[in-house]
Amino acid sequence: MMTPQAIAPPPCSARNEAPTQLPELPMVSIALPPLPTSRAEMEARGWDAVDVVFVTGDAYVDHPAFAMGILGRVLEAAGFRVAILSQPDWRSAEPWRQFGRPRLFFGVSAGNMDSMINHYTANKKVRNDDAYSPGGKIGLRPDRATIPYSHRSREAFPGVPVIAGGVEASLRRLAHYDYWSDTVKRSILLDSKADLVVFGMGEQQIVEIARRLRAGETVKDLRDMRGTAYAMGASETPPADSLVLPTYDEVKTDKLKFAEATKRIHMETNPLNAKRLVQYHDRQAVVCNPPALPISQEDMDRVYGLPYTRRPHPMYKGQRIPAFEVVKDSVTIMRGCFGGCTFCSITTHQGRIIQSRSQDSILTELKKMTEDPKFSGVVSDIGGPTANMYEMRCTRPEVEAKCKRLSCVHPKVCKLLGTDHGPLIDLMKKSRETPGIEKVHVASGIRMDLAQLSPKYLEDLARHHVGGTLKVAPEHTDSNVLKLMKKPNQEDYAGFADAFAEASRKAGKKQFLVPYYIASHPGSDLNAMIELAVFLKQNGYKPDQVQDFIPAPFDIATCMYYTGRDPFTGEEVYVAQHLRDRKLQRALMQFFKPENYFLVREALLKADRADLIGGGCDCLIPAQAPKAALEARRRHANEAGQGDHYHSIANPAKGKPAGEREMQKQGYRPGRSTARRQDKKPGRGGGRPGSKSS
Repeated sequence: MMTPQAIAPPPCSARNEAPTQLPELPMVSIALPPLPTSRAEMEARGWDAVDVVFVTGDAYVDHPAFAMGILGRVLEAAGFRVAILSQPDWRSAEPWRQFGRPRLFFGVSAGNMDSMINHYTANKKVRNDDAYSPGGKIGLRPDRATIPYSHRSREAFPGVPVIAGGVEASLRRLAHYDYWSDTVKRSILLDSKADLVVFGMGEQQIVEIARRLRAGETVKDLRDMRGTAYAMGASETPPADSLVLPTYDEVKTDKLKFAEATKRIHMETNPLNAKRLVQYHDRQAVVCNPPALPISQEDMDRVYGLPYTRRPHPMYKGQRIPAFEVVKDSVTIMRGCFGGCTFCSITTHQGRIIQSRSQDSILTELKKMTEDPKFSGVVSDIGGPTANMYEMRCTRPEVEAKCKRLSCVHPKVCKLLGTDHGPLIDLMKKSRETPGIEKVHVASGIRMDLAQLSPKYLEDLARHHVGGTLKVAPEHTDSNVLKLMKKPNQEDYAGFADAFAEASRKAGKKQFLVPYYIASHPGSDLNAMIELAVFLKQNGYKPDQVQDFIPAPFDIATCMYYTGRDPFTGEEVYVAQHLRDRKLQRALMQFFKPENYFLVREALLKADRADLIGGGCDCLIPAQAPKAALEARRRHANEAGQGDHYHSIANPAKGKPAGEREMQKQGYRPGRSTARRQDKKPGRGGGRPGSKSS
């Protein structure tokens, strides 16, 4: 039986307390029932109340690839009664009241994604489906879901602490640029009125929060915890040892100040040396403590060894949840990423230090999967944020403790980084030899510069773990764009392609790479995209899907998009900000589609590249528009006149309340019948018409 180990968040201050510890779990041959999602399910367990209510914008899936699945099971293992409020109707506080008053707190999350990225494409068009909802149905969560979810929690039971977490809250914990409203927004702590924001993965913090509240501490007592952020009152003074960032007013009005703040924030992301950050919003200070330290391998094994059903809650009655279908037969072997790509939030959320599970833990999970009669024998993925960083870490802990480098592999692989693929090669061998396992795929992204350091890894990958095609992400071909992304040069991709082709040939297989590229990333102008399109044609690549850059809150590339500068060098960066410019770049990546003909022609003429129009071998489009292109243009013109093509996004800067999407406008006024104060009539104490209200 697994020995219980401590999940111990190191103190942010000098406070010394007993470590947070998960209890030893009984050995069970089957998974435990999912956590209750209704009052009836709660009462069926014999409970009259719960300690914690988790509110989530996702469907409830009891699987370790889903945050609510992990956090709920971790608290359950620690002896707490937990209920899941999944995708509630946020127009009323009634769904929040069904479990009664939580003894400890509400835990609020928008879901596994930022709700705005979940709702809208890069062109700000409403997405056709929601991968985290039953049946892929859209509209089951509001815009900026953390805000209305927190408001309804307050309204349902005033005085119960509200703890916000998840990707959305983590990336919006300080002042940030919001692409969808094109404004710099203040910390989500102030708009949501949450007591704390837990940022990062959260298991360490959530257990400590529950235990300390149960012990009688107040939510203000929790402010010393790593991996948390909080807002102080106007009369409170932040800790003296904090690093003060440019204020909200400064970053909102001065793009150079925004870039300065971004640089400072990202330089304080190594939990081994990060400082506490403070950012003033008018007279209120928002305080962001250092990140939680990496979870230990023993604790990670315990987290992934909890008795998950690995299925959606039965209330969905077989409705397909697209995101679950992708990962249901996958196994997470590690967390974190030291790549530091500027357009990616993984490093910010999971950390730069790799945290790996033990081989025994992973193989035990594989064995349990084979005991499921519905398991096909095929593991869809064995990986994590990156497929080949398992058990890789700095070889000099004393240097790692001081390092401020944002990427261990850019501009070149650090000489102190341990890049041995041996543990991963051994794990892959044992996984595919597990009885009941027929095939183990690797679907997570391959870090190509690391993979080329291990011919044996590439050989085993090509021979055993690729089903004809391997997805990779070179992202671009332009050296300047790749530098801004913190990605390797194009030559690195070419070297990997050759090495993979040779490994496939030796394995007696004909296999292909499927490269992914990004359009409209900062630094990418029309000329860079045209060269990428020529490269795609020369190599016979025809991407079915195009990744369009979306400026997610907190990312370094988002700062470049908003300010037009690299925050670390101060150099100016080209940005395709207008929707038309973005459409042209996107069309160039799919130049072969007839419906893109006129956009590609416009882009080529605009860039003075008419030499690529015609019948030459490198020409992207013919001189005359094909019939299919004319028909597509006619069809598009007809559709454009049949209604509103774009969705109106809630924009508080223009007087629209945050977080309300296609719904009745109702702000945060608990106990009030309306969202706004009513103007008093003259003669009853009201001011004269046109006067300012108090």
